[in-house]
Amino acid sequence: MRRIAPLGLRTRLIAAFLLVAAISAATSAALTYREARTAILKQSQDTAVSSMRDLVGRLSLPLPPRPDQLKSACADLARSSQPHSWMVYAEYAGNTVSSAESPNSTVITDELRAEARTRPNGAVQRVRKGKEVYLTFAMPATFTHNDRTQSSGLVFYGVMPLATEQTTVQAMVVAARDGALPALGIAVIPALLAARSVLKPVRRLRHAALSLGRGKLDTRIEVKGSDELADLARTFNGTASALEGSVEELRQAEARARRFAADVSHELRTPLAGMLAVTEVLDEEAVHLDSDTAAALRLITAETGKLAALVEDLMEISRFDARAAELHADEVDVAEFVRKTLERRHWQDRVATELPAGLRARLDPRRFDVVLANLVGNALRHGGGGRAGSGRRGEGPGGRVTGRSRRVVGGGGRGDDAAMRREIEIGDGHGRAVSCAG
Repeated sequence: MRRIAPLGLRTRLIAAFLLVAAISAATSAALTYREARTAILKQSQDTAVSSMRDLVGRLSLPLPPRPDQLKSACADLARSSQPHSWMVYAEYAGNTVSSAESPNSTVITDELRAEARTRPNGAVQRVRKGKEVYLTFAMPATFTHNDRTQSSGLVFYGVMPLATEQTTVQAMVVAARDGALPALGIAVIPALLAARSVLKPVRRLRHAALSLGRGKLDTRIEVKGSDELADLARTFNGTASALEGSVEELRQAEARARRFAADVSHELRTPLAGMLAVTEVLDEEAVHLDSDTAAALRLITAETGKLAALVEDLMEISRFDARAAELHADEVDVAEFVRKTLERRHWQDRVATELPAGLRARLDPRRFDVVLANLVGNALRHGGGGRAGSGRRGEGPGGRVTGRSRRVVGGGGRGDDAAMRREIEIGDGHGRAVSCAG
């Protein structure tokens, strides 16, 4: 199933703003519609009931009235109807007459009749018949006897269609709808402005974070205002300041460590030179001493040499840290150089070599000796008891030296792990190469 790409922050902000605007417009339109509809219907209802009450109060009919008198009274009431034309019906002692052709109405309900008998001031009811809505109201005719108002048993009913009011209400709904759509369109402008006010600080924060990630630890964000985004900018600036301070401390510690290594190696160089000279003299005299003393002297000589090599390595590291290391290249016989490297470390019996004569290359003898000794030493320490040698053809351009070292899996490992040996190969680009493995 294909996943829907997430929307951007700008789109979500504008959508949320428009949604709030739409809900607000719809709520406002609904409340306005309800209040306006109630006001229009109430005004028509109050006008009709008040008019009916006044007209009925001015009637003068004998009791009991004749049917023709009732019909004439209904016609008079209908002609004077307000605010729209009514149809007037009259009921008395089971007889019904009206201002219309039919004496009976289908919209006057029994509930309205019952309410009219109990309420001398009249009753009102709205009735829906199909799609039409009617206002029905009843007004009992009363008379005064001995200062008391009594019912005469005669009740007039008015039936007024509310088509005009419905049309007015419907027009208000259409107007509210037509006004809401442009309002939503106009709401896009403040939505864009609000989104911009939020996205601009976020964009600045993004650029600052990218700059900080590229190593510009002095990057800061300009803080504007006092809202949440301003607090975020202050937090970012504080974090960047703390990070810059921590990195600066680490750099200072690293610089102190480099200076310490350089100072130690430099200070040890002079006494070690004297110690090496003394150990060489003592080593020459070891043949004239007893075996135990001679062995101790040789041990001192070997350890002093190792210490001298360690000091040289420290000096080399200091040069690399200071970016002052230089390559002292010299043209050497690679086969003879490899052979001497192995002999100096007494590895010639433990490492099988294939050394073609005449292979010469320009390289830094001291660094090449260290690299070769490290690789062969690692192979001897971690490669088990297997020994092997192989020659390979160089693939470099003519006249150039090519070299590589690779780890080879062989037998004689410890435990369940296969043994590992190192194979070192140097070539001159003419098909000649020297290879040694341990």
